[in-house]
Parts: sequence; structure tokens; C-alpha cells
Amino acid sequence: MQTVIAFIIIFGSLVFFHELGHFIFAKRAGIMVREFAIGMGPKIFGMTKGETLYTIRLLPLGGYVRMAGDDTDSVELQPGYRVGLVLNSENVVEKVYLNQNVQHPNILFMEVERADLEKGLWIEGYDEEERLVRYNVSRNALVIENGKETLIAPYDRQFNSKTVGQRSMAIFAGPLFNFILAFFIFLALGLMQGVPTYEPVIRDVVENGPAAAAGMESGDLVKEINGQPIKDWQELSGTVQESPGESLTFVVERDGQEHELTITPATLEDSGKEYGQIGVMYQSPVEKNPLKAIVFGATQTWDYTVLIINLLGDLITGQFTIDALSGPVGIYKATEEVAQYGVFNLMNWAAVLSINLGIMNLLPLPALDGGRLLFFGIEALRGKPVDRQKEGLVHFVGIVLLMILMVVVTWNDIQRFFF
Repeated sequence: MQTVIAFIIIFGSLVFFHELGHFIFAKRAGIMVREFAIGMGPKIFGMTKGETLYTIRLLPLGGYVRMAGDDTDSVELQPGYRVGLVLNSENVVEKVYLNQNVQHPNILFMEVERADLEKGLWIEGYDEEERLVRYNVSRNALVIENGKETLIAPYDRQFNSKTVGQRSMAIFAGPLFNFILAFFIFLALGLMQGVPTYEPVIRDVVENGPAAAAGMESGDLVKEINGQPIKDWQELSGTVQESPGESLTFVVERDGQEHELTITPATLEDSGKEYGQIGVMYQSPVEKNPLKAIVFGATQTWDYTVLIINLLGDLITGQFTIDALSGPVGIYKATEEVAQYGVFNLMNWAAVLSINLGIMNLLPLPALDGGRLLFFGIEALRGKPVDRQKEGLVHFVGIVLLMILMVVVTWNDIQRFFF
């Protein structure tokens, strides 16, 4: 149960911040957001506030922000439709009923001849006395069908009415917020745990190892090796590994005093290559400093971003295969393992997953945010948008291929962990 809760909280948070990025920048651009959804599939909770429906859906496998102007979003009144109109005191249409079973004292019935609910905002047709009448439509008019209300979206509130820059930012903001979330998680870790100073402090000394034989003790701070200053553990480790069987002079600080030790690294071999080892383990002291925590958050976010991009490069060049990828099942099992080591490790895991989600969504593949950004780039270069039907077909094919990939990866996870 603990793992289930941790998985839902982590994955839900990542999806929430991703969709929040889309939502905020869509609203900043003046785009109507019809729905803000966490999860996919059937709705288990919904609340309408303003013009947006906020929902939680059954399957915790993603989310979406549904913006006005989507192909599935448009409201059209075809000639011949029989509709009921409710007007305000200025004879402007506030409600349009698409079914006839309506009980309203001031309703006017009309057979639609023509209508424009996007740019002109008017409706024209024949009333019950066969007269051709025309009414203006409010920008906030509701279209009601079988009890379901839909707010019309004037063209200037639709996604496709905005500039390439505004649309691109609304799409890019999703992955961007994943990187921002990761930064704040690492920042919180730096504030709560402290920031590693990376000083070469010895945590443990292996019994009967070269370091123990030379008198090195736990807590020693290595200052120099062979007269060369040692700033961090990487320099210490590198010097030792490059000196198998060579006598090295260490200067260590212990209880405020410096001591000189002579240590000869043992020679070990791996894959035909020799390297040195003195038998110590590293302990990184930490420092609680808000400014350094900010730097820590930024550097950790950058380092993990570079690491994940490099791993993607390895996948593209064939240095690791699709079997190494993990889907929801693999992420769940990894979360289960990480949860055993405490909340701080879970937070670090969540930050890494958030970066991974941001990078994956920026890949220039159909149906992903990166694929949409690619089409916006083509539009900017051409000076006109790609045909929407062709773009929609590309994204549809992309969704199908991604679903196939998800099935393959999930099946690999199931075989790996349960068989």
C-alpha cells in the first residue's frame, strides 16, 4: 500500500505540474481551457470553476489540458437544425438548446438557416411564424444538448487563432514545468539535507587494506597527494586509481592537525586494465546554506538532464536496446525499491522522473509536445501552417506507434519482474 500511495503521489505530481505549465501559458495567451484533467479514462471527480472543468480520471497514466479549437471541440449548427434560443434583455442569445424537450418560459424556437458561433457570433433562421430572423450571440453563450452545457469559444479564444510564439509557449511550458519541478525538489533536498561539499573526507577504512596499514582513520580529510592539492573525492579517487603499486604520500587533516601518510595502492584488474585501490569509502560533508542549495538544485537538474540525454543517444546508436526501457510497471517497481530508503530518496527519484518526463515530451515525435513544436517550427519557416488534416493524421499515426511501444515496454516489464 505504501508503494501504491508513493507511486500515485509522485506520478500525479509530475503530471499535474506538466499540465499546469500548459494551462498557465494557454490562459496567458487568452486561450479558453475547457478541461484540466489528471489521469485518463473515465471521470471519477469533476468540478467546474469559471470556464474550465477540473477532473481526476481513473487511470493514473497521464493527463491533458483540452483547449478550445481542438477538432473535437467545435460547436456547429447545421442548416435545418431545430434549436431553442434564450435571449437576454438586449435580445442577444445566451443559450442555445439542441433538443426539443426543453422547459423554459422565454424560449424561442428556430430552424437554423446559417450560423457563425466563432467570428461573427450570430445565428439566422426561420421562427415559428416562418419569418427569417437573425440574432446576435453572446461571447459567453451556452450550447445545451441533453443537459450538457458547452460554452462557445469565439475564434480569438481558440488555440489556432494565436501566434506561433504563443502556441509554441503553451505547448513547451508543459516540459518546462517538469524541469522547474525537478529544480525545486533538488532545492528542497539541499535545504533539508544540506548541500554536499564534496570534500575528500574518509568515512570508513577497510580493515587490512593499504590505507588502514598506513594509519589512515575514519574522518580524515585528505589535503594533498604527492604535494598536489586534493579538492574533492573525484581527484582523490582518480589519483589512486591511476597509481597501482606506486608509493603515494598523503597529507591528511585530523582533529585540526596535519599528518603525513605513505600509502601504496593495491593493484586490481578489470577488463584487462589495472587500477589502484587503497580501501577507503567516501563521506561527503554537508552544508546548510540557502544560496548553495539554489546552486545545488540547478546543477543537479542540469547533470541529470545531460545524463538522460546521453542515455537517449546510446539508445539511438544501439548501445542499449529497447529491453532496457521501462514503462509504468517498471517505474512502479523502481519506486517500490526506492521507497525502502526513505522520503529523501523518493524525492530524488521524483526529480529524476520529472526531468525524464520533460525530455521525453520534447522529443520531436508525433503526438508528443516535441512533435507539435516541430510543426510550429515548420509553420514559422513556411509562413503558413501545415494542413491541419495532414498534421492530425501524422499525430494519429504517432499515437498508435506510441501505444504499441508502450505495450511492448510494459510486456517486457511484466516478464522481467513477474516471470
